[in-house]
Amino acid sequence: MTQRVGIVSAGWGAFAHLPAWRAIPGVEVTAICTSREETAKNAQSRLSLPRAFWNAEELCADPDIDIVDLGTRPSVRLPMVLAALKHGKHIYNASPHAPDWNGAKAIGGAFANGRSIGVVDAFCEYIPALRHMKHMVDDGFLGDALGGTCRFNISLFNAPDKRFPYNWFADGSAGVSAVRNNGSHALYLLTHLFGPVAELVADDSRILAQWVFPDGDIIVPETNDFANVILKFESGLTMQMQISWSMPLHDGFLIDVFGAKARMVAKSPTFPTARDCTLEAGQLGAELAPVAIPNHFKVVEGIGVDWQADIAPSFPMALSMHAMVEAILGRGKASPDFARALQIEQIQEAIRLSSAERRWVAISEIN
Repeated sequence: MTQRVGIVSAGWGAFAHLPAWRAIPGVEVTAICTSREETAKNAQSRLSLPRAFWNAEELCADPDIDIVDLGTRPSVRLPMVLAALKHGKHIYNASPHAPDWNGAKAIGGAFANGRSIGVVDAFCEYIPALRHMKHMVDDGFLGDALGGTCRFNISLFNAPDKRFPYNWFADGSAGVSAVRNNGSHALYLLTHLFGPVAELVADDSRILAQWVFPDGDIIVPETNDFANVILKFESGLTMQMQISWSMPLHDGFLIDVFGAKARMVAKSPTFPTARDCTLEAGQLGAELAPVAIPNHFKVVEGIGVDWQADIAPSFPMALSMHAMVEAILGRGKASPDFARALQIEQIQEAIRLSSAERRWVAISEIN
C-alpha cells in the first residue's frame, strides 16, 4: 500500500526531506505546501510534484494524503500538527516538537486520543557511528555509565548573513532557542543512548546581545543562545551538556562518556552527519582508538540512499522515515515518536524552570 506524503515547506523540506522520502519504497510524495499560491505552484513545478497547497490545514484535511511532513517555525506549526491529528494523518514533525510545554501537552493529548503514527525529525540516532555507539552501549562495553560531557556548539549569528533563512530565530514568540533547537537533538540522542533523565539544573541565557550585519544593520535577539545543563539520569549517569549557536570558531558536536570499564567519544565538526560523525572507544588497559563502523550501519538494503548521500542528512532521515512507514504498516516501531517527544519537551520545560528559579528540578515536577 503506497503511502502518500505532503510536505509543508519548500525550503529544508524540499532540499533534504524530499530526497529522503523518495528513497523509501512504497512512498510517493504527492504535494508541496507554502504560505502563498505563487511560491507553492513554483515549488510544485520545480520539484515535479502532482499538487500544490498554500493552506497547510487544507493539506492536513485532504483525504488523498496519508503522511504530513511539517516544517516551519514551532509557533506556526502547532495548529498544523493539531489539524493533522484531527484528520487522522500520520505526521513527520520538525524539532522543536512544539513551541512550549503547553503546546507539547496539547499535541500529546490529541495524539493519545487517535491512531496516528507521529515521528519527530530528530534523526541523530540513525547516523551510522551513533547507531554503532548504541549497539556497544547496549552490549555492555562501558559497564555502568557514570559520567560524561555533551557539547553542541555552532556559530549561526556571530557573522550574520541576511540571506540565511533562519534569521527568524531571533523572534522570542517562535518557540526556539539554542537549547530548544540544538539541545533537543542532543536530548533525543542522549535519552536514546542512556535512558530517562531524573533531574537537572540549568542556566539558559543570551550571550550575543546583537546580530550585526556587514551593512551595519542590527537585530536584537529575543531568544537565548547559550545553555549549560547538568543532567542526572535515572541510571545514575551524570552528564554535563553545553549548547550554543553563538560560538565563534565553534567546536561542533561531541558526546564523551565513561563508564566503569571504558570510555567512548562520538564527535562531528558541526551538526552530525553520516559522513563526518566519528566514534572512538577504549577499555581499561587500552588506549582510546578509532572504531570502524560496520557496513550494515552505512548501507541499508531497500533504501535508495546511503551514508555517502550528496545531501548528508537524507540518509539518516530516510531510515527514520522508513521506520515510520513500517510502523504504519504494523511491521515495526517508529522512533523518536510523539511519546518520546513529550518526554523531551518535559525536559525542556524543566530546563526553563531550573534556569528561572535557580534550582535543581526533578522531571517528575513537570506535568
